[in-house]
Amino acid sequence: MSPQPNHCSCCLTRRQCLQMLSGTTLGAGALSSSLSLCALGQDSAAPAPTDFVDAAGLRPKPEVRICGTFLEQPRPYWLGWPGTTYDLDKHQKEYRASLDQSVSRVGVQMNWEAKPVSDEAGLDAWIAKVKDQKPHALLVALQHMQCWKWIERVQKDTQTPLIVFAPVGTAFTGHVGRAARLPGVHIVSSLEWSAVEAGLKMVKAKRMFEETRVLWIRGKDSNETVMDRLGIKVRAIPRDTFNLEFDKQPSTDEVKDLASDLRKKAQKIVEPDETDTVNSMRAYVTAKRLMAAEKACAISMDCLGMVSAKLVPTPPCGGWTLLQDQGLTAGCEADLFGAVSLMMTSYLLDRPGYMNDPVPETVKNLLIAAHCTSGTRIAGFDQPAAPYILRDHSESSLGVAMQILWPVGEPVTLVRFTSPNEMIIDTGKVVSNVQTPPAGGCRTSVEIAMDNIEDCRDVKGFHQVVVLGNHRRVLQGFCELYGIKHVHSPQLSTFAEGAQT
Repeated sequence: MSPQPNHCSCCLTRRQCLQMLSGTTLGAGALSSSLSLCALGQDSAAPAPTDFVDAAGLRPKPEVRICGTFLEQPRPYWLGWPGTTYDLDKHQKEYRASLDQSVSRVGVQMNWEAKPVSDEAGLDAWIAKVKDQKPHALLVALQHMQCWKWIERVQKDTQTPLIVFAPVGTAFTGHVGRAARLPGVHIVSSLEWSAVEAGLKMVKAKRMFEETRVLWIRGKDSNETVMDRLGIKVRAIPRDTFNLEFDKQPSTDEVKDLASDLRKKAQKIVEPDETDTVNSMRAYVTAKRLMAAEKACAISMDCLGMVSAKLVPTPPCGGWTLLQDQGLTAGCEADLFGAVSLMMTSYLLDRPGYMNDPVPETVKNLLIAAHCTSGTRIAGFDQPAAPYILRDHSESSLGVAMQILWPVGEPVTLVRFTSPNEMIIDTGKVVSNVQTPPAGGCRTSVEIAMDNIEDCRDVKGFHQVVVLGNHRRVLQGFCELYGIKHVHSPQLSTFAEGAQT
């Protein structure tokens, strides 16, 4: 992140900047050019409690370089798929146009060969060029079935994540099955170009992980490590850092405006009063200042420990919701892999999720995913916010924990990194939003009918991240590209198996 001036140099007032920010999301244009002039940050010193920190400026913006080419056979074609009637020039022109649009939308750099590779000499030259340029990933588009013989060689010689686009008519199941099991290879055997664009997003998401520093606020340690495979920098700082900085944070105009906005947009307000919402936004601004000071893009904190020790008058739940809506991971309970799972939905799927405690509903055989922090932009950073109710934190009766109302009938995905090397992926459908009371537990409690899982007691994991939409294939593709094992909950109940034996 480049240093930014500690003052607002545009013609808008601070209040106007805040009002614009409250209605802005991370969509196609992120922040407008005029608003970006309002971004305040740090130079040599950390932001003061009265400085404005632009949350959007904290999100990682990595350089992403990809090399690509068409793979074809010498012309003219005779026999063999895609056949003599397949117009090579026409299709390559169409795919190049689609690629240009995708590159622009995703925000990556593409070095595409001017001429297709059509023989061994051309392949040798392209592989040599790739090894010299050291891109972050490769993309090849097959234009003949005989080109599959080159895929293993490209993977072996470059040792670079490889996306293979095989339009229908250039592959049989055997081709795809063998190549898809090569390490670091993701195959798109389809006419759906959107799947190729999703592959580009996978590469960008990985680079965002590599450019992320997460603040891990717990205990008394101060150190920094790098997470295997994903490359995330993990900076541990003492838990007291947050509450001491919170105590210094005054109720600035930013804090007051955000608190007012929070109350104004709520579908309903139950427990929190004005002081609660102000304290919640003080926690939000404190988190932004800490991330700016530490050059971090994400935060995961021992929030329950702080609340139980009565170190702060509010849990950070409401502030964490605002951070999630702006593409900044804010994780609960210092669960590091829970935070990494939240980054996955933000970086790859462009939407926040929520980390949850899984509760089995055994009468209806449903899963209740319950927690106190969910983003509102669950359909996408550039989409309207979901309705919410302002509640307090149910376990302490303190502060603000927003109950986000998830859309009934819509598909959802549950994702959880159990380590840098394994990810749980399950899917289901929203059945209802559980109210507390009569139920106990966390404020956002979403009842889910799980797909292909016979018994809700068998759902894998804890603190899985729920995200709107069925994203199983995209998440599996990311795992294939970066050597991560993906698993899912058992389709046959372990209880049933035990009964049978």
